[in-house]
Amino acid sequence: MIWRSRILVFLMLLAASTDLALAQDRYAEAARALHSGEYEEAIDRYSKLLRRDKNSSRAARGLMTALTYVGRYDDALKTAARFSRVAPASPEVENRRGVALLLQGELDDAAAAFARAIALGASDSLTARVNLAVLRYDQGEREAAMAEFDRYIDIYNRRSDLTAAELVAVGRAVRYLGVKDPQLFKDALRVFDEAIAAEPTDPEPRIQVGELFLEKYNSADAKEAFEEVLELSPRHPAALLGTARRAHFDRSPGAMDLARESLDVNPNFVPARVFLATLYMEAENYSQAAVEAKRALKVNPASLEALAALAAAGFLQRDWSGYREARARALALNPRFAGLDIMLAEASARNRLYEEAAEFAAEAVRLDPEAWRGHALLGVNLLRLGEMDRGREALQVAFEGDPFDIWTKNTLDLLDTFVLYEETRSPRFLFFIDREESALLTSYFEKLAEEAYERMAAQYGYQPTTPIRVEVFRTHADFSVRTIGLAGLGALGVSFGPVISMDSPGAREVGHFNWGSTLWHELAHTFHLGMTDHRVPRWFSEGLAVFEERRARPGWGADATPGFLIAYLEERTLPLSELNDGFVRPTYPQQIIHSYYQASLVSEYIAERAGFEALGAMLEGYREGLSTEEVVQRVLDLSVEELNEAFLEYFEARFAVPLAALEPAAQAGEGGVPALAELEQRVVRNEGDFMAQLNLGRTLFEQGSLELAEKHLRRAKELFPEYAGSGSPYGYLARIHSRRAEPRRAAAALDALTSINGRDYDAQLELAAILESIDELEGAAASLERAIYIYPFEMSVHERLAAMATRIQKPELAIRERRAILALGPADQAEAHYQLALAYSAAGDERRARRAVLQALERAPNFEAAQDLLLELRAGGS
Repeated sequence: MIWRSRILVFLMLLAASTDLALAQDRYAEAARALHSGEYEEAIDRYSKLLRRDKNSSRAARGLMTALTYVGRYDDALKTAARFSRVAPASPEVENRRGVALLLQGELDDAAAAFARAIALGASDSLTARVNLAVLRYDQGEREAAMAEFDRYIDIYNRRSDLTAAELVAVGRAVRYLGVKDPQLFKDALRVFDEAIAAEPTDPEPRIQVGELFLEKYNSADAKEAFEEVLELSPRHPAALLGTARRAHFDRSPGAMDLARESLDVNPNFVPARVFLATLYMEAENYSQAAVEAKRALKVNPASLEALAALAAAGFLQRDWSGYREARARALALNPRFAGLDIMLAEASARNRLYEEAAEFAAEAVRLDPEAWRGHALLGVNLLRLGEMDRGREALQVAFEGDPFDIWTKNTLDLLDTFVLYEETRSPRFLFFIDREESALLTSYFEKLAEEAYERMAAQYGYQPTTPIRVEVFRTHADFSVRTIGLAGLGALGVSFGPVISMDSPGAREVGHFNWGSTLWHELAHTFHLGMTDHRVPRWFSEGLAVFEERRARPGWGADATPGFLIAYLEERTLPLSELNDGFVRPTYPQQIIHSYYQASLVSEYIAERAGFEALGAMLEGYREGLSTEEVVQRVLDLSVEELNEAFLEYFEARFAVPLAALEPAAQAGEGGVPALAELEQRVVRNEGDFMAQLNLGRTLFEQGSLELAEKHLRRAKELFPEYAGSGSPYGYLARIHSRRAEPRRAAAALDALTSINGRDYDAQLELAAILESIDELEGAAASLERAIYIYPFEMSVHERLAAMATRIQKPELAIRERRAILALGPADQAEAHYQLALAYSAAGDERRARRAVLQALERAPNFEAAQDLLLELRAGGS
């Protein structure tokens, strides 16, 4: 009987061991589903485990975690309640209960749950302690929270057996301590890395790493961390949101789609709703931003970030009661919540309200002197307002507190280079230009800026406060840092209202940048921003500024391209109600450029329909706080939809011929240039095929068949006369006429080209040379002047124009060009001063002529021509 009992015991132990192994496998499968983002499967598996063992805190916590990932916070709380009824003495679900309560804004109950987990020694009590400390921190109990965070350093140093979850808790605590000691951010990162090593399949440590890198402006490493999470768990809501935020940081497309993906997984994910609200504010869709903020607050009425987003949306749409209510609610929850005013400052700056941004940032640092982002926002917006000393001081405070802020560091480094710049003044402007370029550029900038100011002041009946500061940066990287704190901005210039910053003419490749057109554009923004108290929508402001460029000079401003018209045919252009998205959320590479041109055509259409004064009336409406719908209705007696329909009719009528001529290319998805035989067949099938005619003409030209090439190029020009970009018919026709020694016809082709495309430097110089050869000196001089608006650093151009100015008896022009030659540092300084003296003498300015000729003689005392001129000047003055 003894052996039978032993066998029975053995069988019972074997069965128990088998059951335990099976249970472990089931838990492992549930955890695998949870960590890989198969949340519904995880919920199902943990639910079955909990039904098998209602006392299993492991199953209860796993189920609550999975439910939380998909936003089923109420169900997570119900799970906690059921478990507590079965195991009333167990504290094991209290931390997870606290998290679910916190996510729904039940702050007091959440704090109580965390406290129970701590007091009763739950296995995740370290996580509960940091959760409670964060809650206290967010309620303004800063000192108590920081003292609690500080204890985690001792915990980490004393214990070598910390689990991955406990290491995450330590890392979170140390991350908060980094506000006072930035070097601790490195320690937090090291602890998170240890957590990853301890539990490689758990996405949470990598989420913490990604968020820390993004907080510290390290987009590349943040991207890597979030991608690692998504490899493990493709549906992880926080990883999807982190990837969206990283894309937004890098100004890459797809941020909104990624945020929406996270909401597909968890519709109650408050951070994603807040992020969407900020994106809508950037696109100036303030009402939708408010909708997203309210959706977030419906889930969590105590979300400080959602309240800040709601306050910002209210402020931007002048919903003052909504703004004040949201602000009051946020500060009631945390009287030291600097994040409120930081979000308001960021939203204001992104919507070009720089003065308000500075005011909000100042309030943020008043509430919390350690709000380093607030100091940075204060500094950069003061710089945008031209308050250079105060701006630098605020940025220095920001960088001392957060040396990882690359935007602030870059801006401070840039400010250090300002000793290399010099300031010069005109009646209405202060020009800030690199010392090596200032002598050359200032006179050109001054003349054009003053002309633009006078013209726009007359037509709008408004005068911006002066002096307007114009900063001209020698490198595009410096301009980009001045604008956004980072290199890589695609723009050529920016207007902050009282301050204009732009690339120097030498900062870009010749032929891609017309500095005169850019300066005019940005000064137009200064007028439009001032006239509307900075409340003009982006699409209208940009379109009107491009329209102003075209009104200023032939060839300035954006022009029609095959790519733009093909985008229209492919229905990739946007209606007016969505046109802002084309500027802030482009969906294809050329959409921003296309949006500029489309918006300018809208301004052009409104001016043709209702007169230029209608555009001024619209600006006035925006200043009064009216929406675009209200402005359009009041000024044009149309709804936005009706205006869009009327504009499309105008657009299709204006471009009817080129639209039809580009239809074959749109249908074919035009790629490279087809072979000659295929082009000939396409032209035979459809002689109205623009791209076939153009490519056939260019191909024949390269083969030397000039007569046939001319035929097809002329047909291409007839089909799309507005196109004068790279490889346009005009340039090829000019070359054909030049080869045939037909200078007047070549000049006519180049004149047509440059009247549309004001960026083609070589065409301007070629036109000037042809006109000079046929003794049309006035036209030649005008073309050289237009070339200087593209690139003013070529001495030979100034020499040609100076000589030409003398021949056509324009002494003031000759003086300007002779001074430009001196500024460029000619090898023969004496000759340059002598020629300047001659120009002054021709203008009747004997005093300056004597000064110039004396400077020539200082460099070459035996310069006979200069000596003779000096004698003549002295004789004339006696």
